[in-house]
Amino acid sequence: MKTRLSTILCSGLFLLFTGQTSAQELLKFNSPDNKVMLTLSMDNGQPKYEVGYDNKQVIAPSPLGLVTNMGDFSKDLKLKHVEKKAYNDQYVLRNIKQSAVDYNATEVIATYEQNDQEAMSITFMVSNRDVAFRYTLFPKKETRVCVVEREESGFILPNGSTTFLCPQSKPMGGFARTSPSYETSYTTDDTMGKNGWGEGYTFPCLFKTPAGWALISETGTDGNYVGCRLLNEQGSQYRIGFPQAGEMNGIGSTTPAMSLPGSTPWRTITVGPLANIVETTVPFDLVEQKYKPSQEYIYGKGSWSWIIGMDPSCNFDEQKRYIDFSAAMGYQSVLIDAFWDQQIGYEKMAELARYGKEKGVAIFLWYNSNGKWNDAFQTPIGKMDNSRIRRQEMKWMHDNGIRGIKVDFFGGDKQPMMQLYEDILSDANDYGLLVIFHGCTLPRGWERMYPNYAASEAVLASENLHFGQGACDAEARNATIHAFVRNTVGSMDFGGSALNKRYSADNQHGTVRKTSDVYALATAVLFQSAVQHFALAPNNLNDAPAWAIDFMKAVPTTWDEVKLIDGYPGKYVIMARRSGNKWFVTGINAETQPLKKTITLPMFEKGTALTVYSDDAQLNGSVNQVKQNKKQQLTVTIPCNGGLVITN
Repeated sequence: MKTRLSTILCSGLFLLFTGQTSAQELLKFNSPDNKVMLTLSMDNGQPKYEVGYDNKQVIAPSPLGLVTNMGDFSKDLKLKHVEKKAYNDQYVLRNIKQSAVDYNATEVIATYEQNDQEAMSITFMVSNRDVAFRYTLFPKKETRVCVVEREESGFILPNGSTTFLCPQSKPMGGFARTSPSYETSYTTDDTMGKNGWGEGYTFPCLFKTPAGWALISETGTDGNYVGCRLLNEQGSQYRIGFPQAGEMNGIGSTTPAMSLPGSTPWRTITVGPLANIVETTVPFDLVEQKYKPSQEYIYGKGSWSWIIGMDPSCNFDEQKRYIDFSAAMGYQSVLIDAFWDQQIGYEKMAELARYGKEKGVAIFLWYNSNGKWNDAFQTPIGKMDNSRIRRQEMKWMHDNGIRGIKVDFFGGDKQPMMQLYEDILSDANDYGLLVIFHGCTLPRGWERMYPNYAASEAVLASENLHFGQGACDAEARNATIHAFVRNTVGSMDFGGSALNKRYSADNQHGTVRKTSDVYALATAVLFQSAVQHFALAPNNLNDAPAWAIDFMKAVPTTWDEVKLIDGYPGKYVIMARRSGNKWFVTGINAETQPLKKTITLPMFEKGTALTVYSDDAQLNGSVNQVKQNKKQQLTVTIPCNGGLVITN
């Protein structure tokens, strides 16, 4: 239900700004709780904005504006009028971090003119955690379409800020020339003034400022625009950047075309303490559902042979064994990865689907997105990029009871590629299929926009733990970053929580897992995605601790609430998630020294019997029963690469 309350036309502000182009006049707008402040100004014909939190500057006065092929709307502008409204939106969404959301904000619409003609408006939303803005362009005489050539949208951070950023890859590099695929390592507490590897940074982008934290990202991107990144202009100034020319093998423009009137995606800035960053719902608050779900989609847990057994495991007998394993775990699905069409075939896959149905286990199938945009050769290929073939394939899946698809190896963020994401989702909904994306862009509010969207990778995920020991050595560090950056803005398909000691089918060879079994349980809660295919293996029923298997059988994948308790990106995190009446407090530690904390747990009543999963110094896990004390506090110790889970 969406309502707009207390509509107020700020006519006084209208009069103040008519004809003014100096930087002397400032307009200030507060969030409902008065902690977040937006300031608008004009600087010699260019609009600017500033963001503060708790009376401290988080974003210094920064430029606004668009440069298009029908005019430059970043200069020679006048503020025509400003409209301010109270805004409220209440919605329920099962597949994000918080199931029921009551979003309240101050909505500000600033309309600008150029040469005495209405040029554009900028809509700002100021909530208790976030500031967001987007542009709307209007027809100009007979001109009904335009190309946005550049966004001047800037983000100037205060001096002394440090960065937590993921460099954007250069296009057409890496495995089979599949980059960029949002799969690079973050730097932490780095200095400003850098531009990644020369191509800027992947959203979301986290900054620690002297006034608190700021997370910059975008939401609402679909086939009507491009996916963007953050570029460093110089020093503390960053701005919105469009895709790289080489993406999609050089096919297509880097700039978006728009019909008019038309709006850009939202640029979002979440500010304040780290809890605001972790708990924000702004990616979903500002978007609307694009189509109705064709059915009630089933989320939940599943198993996945490829992460342990790689391509050879995608054969009939092994997948039948994994279906049995999922059934034994009480899981809802199995994910069957690349080359299934060759190593199993369509007829035998239909047989597997029937067998799975008897066991109460559905199937997700892997597909290559290609295409013409990279050299990824894994099959099935040449099906998801063609509407006619794609729909035929999806009808076959629907007729054989396939639950969903995992589509991999996308080609970048140009407008045709963003349209392909939308087309795959829309067609899949027609046939009742859930969709997971890999080798892909960041989701931008898609959980709400597309009701059959499940999750995206867009992170240095679990496959790297199989491919290299370095990823295993850095597993805990990376996880403590994802909790504060990547996973804050959208569902993250990581595919982790392994209980094998080694990443191999016999559990005797390959890379060595450095994290504990309790860590595996903790990340099953820490990483949010409504559909989870864990890196468990059938042998774990016999070689993993019974308490770990029992936990992995029972852990939810959908959540009603999230609370950050403590943490620091790249060091440690302690977080709580609620499913129904049950809370899961989870923690991991990446620092060399054991983490000892006395944490307050108000979600548990005094005297509540708690189950605590914890590690000793040698990463040997155990389960103990404790009672919540009168102060609702608990002293915990988490060793390096260890974990903690507390449940009621």
